Amino acid sequence: MTTQIETLEFQAEARQLLQLMVHSIYSNKDTFLRELVSNASDALDKLRLESFLDKDLRVDTSDLHIDIEVDREQRTLTVRDNGIGMSRDEVIQLVGTIAKSGTAEFLRKMKESKDAAASRDLIGQFGVGFYSSFMVADKVVLLTRRAGQDEATRWESGGEATYTIETVADAPQGTSVTLHLKPADQEDQLADYTSAWKIRELVKRYSDFIAWPIRMAAEQPAAPAAGDTDAEGGTDAEATPAAPETLNSMKALWARSRDEVAEDEYKEFYRHVSHDWTDPLETIHIRAEGTFEYQALLFIPSHAPMDLFMRDARRGVQLYVKRVFIMDDCEALVPEYLRFVKGVVDAQDLSLNVSREILQQDRQIQLMRRRLVKKVLSTVKEMMTADPDRYHTFWTEFGRAVKEGLLNDFDNRETILEIASFASTHDAEKPTTLRGYVERMKEGQEHIYVMTGESRSMIENSPHMEAFRSKGYEVLLLTDPVDEVWVESVPEFDGKKFQSIAKGQVDLDTEDEKKATEAEREQQRADFAGLLSFLGTKLTEDVKEVRLSSRLTTSPACIVGDAHDVTPTLEKMYRAMGQEVPQIKRILELNPTHPLVTGLRTAYEERPEDPALGETAELLYGMALLAEGGELREPARFIRVLADRLSHTL
Repeated sequence: MTTQIETLEFQAEARQLLQLMVHSIYSNKDTFLRELVSNASDALDKLRLESFLDKDLRVDTSDLHIDIEVDREQRTLTVRDNGIGMSRDEVIQLVGTIAKSGTAEFLRKMKESKDAAASRDLIGQFGVGFYSSFMVADKVVLLTRRAGQDEATRWESGGEATYTIETVADAPQGTSVTLHLKPADQEDQLADYTSAWKIRELVKRYSDFIAWPIRMAAEQPAAPAAGDTDAEGGTDAEATPAAPETLNSMKALWARSRDEVAEDEYKEFYRHVSHDWTDPLETIHIRAEGTFEYQALLFIPSHAPMDLFMRDARRGVQLYVKRVFIMDDCEALVPEYLRFVKGVVDAQDLSLNVSREILQQDRQIQLMRRRLVKKVLSTVKEMMTADPDRYHTFWTEFGRAVKEGLLNDFDNRETILEIASFASTHDAEKPTTLRGYVERMKEGQEHIYVMTGESRSMIENSPHMEAFRSKGYEVLLLTDPVDEVWVESVPEFDGKKFQSIAKGQVDLDTEDEKKATEAEREQQRADFAGLLSFLGTKLTEDVKEVRLSSRLTTSPACIVGDAHDVTPTLEKMYRAMGQEVPQIKRILELNPTHPLVTGLRTAYEERPEDPALGETAELLYGMALLAEGGELREPARFIRVLADRLSHTL
C-alpha cells in the first residue's frame, strides 16, 4: 500500500496556544499524563456508547483499557487505548486545529493583556489537553484507527509551525500517543518520565479513580551477561515476561450507592483524602442528577486540625471531573467557615480553564457550593436529635468556626443559628440551643439575653448579671472571639431579638412592679441628681453619662454601653488588627441602694468642695471597670489613690 505524507501548518491561533501551553498555561508539567489518560478514558467511554447505539459496529468491548509503555533507552513514553479512535479528518480537526469558536478572539485578548491567568475555558477538546505533551516532549507521534474503519492515521509534530499526517495500515483500533521525552531537568521542573515509580505516582495522584484499568508492564530485570546461568544451571533467555500491572484502583466510592460500600472502605478513603488517621465523625453522600450532574463524598472529621484557625491553612475539597483529578484544595466549593470538611466532588461537566487548574466562577460552581453547604448543615441538624453525643463532639471541635458563617452566609444564617449551642446560666455544664432557650423564656420576655466575655466565670461574676440572676432570667454566656462580632450583626432568632445585658437600659420589672416602685424611683432621681451631675463632671474624660441603675443588686456600680456602641473587647480586636477606632465613652451606672453610693451622696451633700470626693469618684469608676475585665487608663494612679484612702481607714 502506498501512503502519502502531507505536511500541514497549524492554524495561527493553534501555534500561539502551543507556545502558551509550554510556557504559561500549565504551572505543573506533571499534568501532561493526566490529560493523555483523560483523553484515553473519554475514547473508551465513547466506544462503549457507540457500540450500544450502532449494532452494526463490530468491536470488542470485553477488555477496554489504557496501556502506558516506557522505553528508557529510546526515552519514549506511550499512552495507548483501544477506544473509539479517530479518522484522518478528525485528527486534522481535533489536533491540527482548535475546533472551538472564539478561540482566536481569546488568544488576541490574551496577547493584549499578557495575562496567562485570564479567563480560559477551552478544556474539553482533545486538541487542547493533547498540546500539554509538548511541555515534556520534543516530538509527539499519534497513531489512531477509528472503530469500524480499516485505515489508520499517523500524525507527527515537533510542536512548532507544522505537522505531518499520513494514512497507514495494520494499526490496532484506538489511539496511541508516543512522546519523545526531553531530558530530565530539575531546574525546569522536568522529571524523568521514563521512571516507573514516577508514572505510578502520577497515575495514583491524578487518575486513580478512572473507570478503566490503566496498565503498565512491570519493569524487567537487566539482561544477564553472556554465560550467566540461573540456579538450575539454565539461562534466562526464555523467562516469561511479567504480567502488566494495573496502576489505578478504579474505586470511586462516590459513584457507588451507599449500600454497596462497606464502612471500612469509607474510613480508608477518608484517611486517603484527609491524611488523618482517626475515623471520621460523619460521612455525607450526595448525588445530583438532571441538567447538571455531580457526586460528592464528604466527611466531617472527629477532631479539629491544628491549623483550623491559622490564616494560611489549606482548605477545600478535592475536585474531579469525570473521575479525573483537577485540584486538591478547591476553596470555591466550600465556604471558609466549613473549612474542616474533607472529601471529593466529581462533576460530569464543569467550566475550567485550559490547564484545568482554575475554576471559572460560573453558575454551576455556585449551585454545587450551595447544595454542599445545605447538605452539611442539614446533616449536623439531624445529628442533634439522632445522636446528641456526636453532635456535642462536632460543636465542641468546630462550633467556633461554624459561627463565622453567621457573619457572611446570609442564606444559611437561620440554619446555623438552629444548629448552634451556647453556654448558659440555665445549666452550669450542658450548653443550650437557641430553640431550647426560646422554649424556656419567661412569659412576657421579649429578648434573648446575652453577654460576651473572656470566660464563663468572668461573665457570671460580672455586676451586669445581678438583676438577671435575681429575677431568674436566663443569659447566654458567649466567650468565643467571634461571638463579639456576630452578636452585633445578627438581629434575631425566631422573632426574638438578641439583647446584650451590658448595653442600653435594662428594666426587668413587670408593669405592676413598675407602678409599685414608681414613686420610689422618682424620689431616688431627685435625691441623686446633684451627685450624678458632680460625677459626670469629674469623670468627663472617661464616661459620657452617669445614671442610676436598675440592673445592680449587690455591686455599687457598673459600666454599660449605649445600645449601638462597639464593645470594649471588639474595640480592642480592631486595634490589634491595625484599625483605628475612635475612643468610645461609656455610661457609669450606680446602685442607689448600695452603702458606698448612699454614703458618697451624703458626703457630697455635706461637703461638696471636699477634694477627696473626686478621688472616690475615680475609685468608683475604676472598680466598675475592673469588675467587667477592663483595663485602667492609669493603673499606678488608681493603686496610689486606693492605698491612700485605705490608710485613712486604719
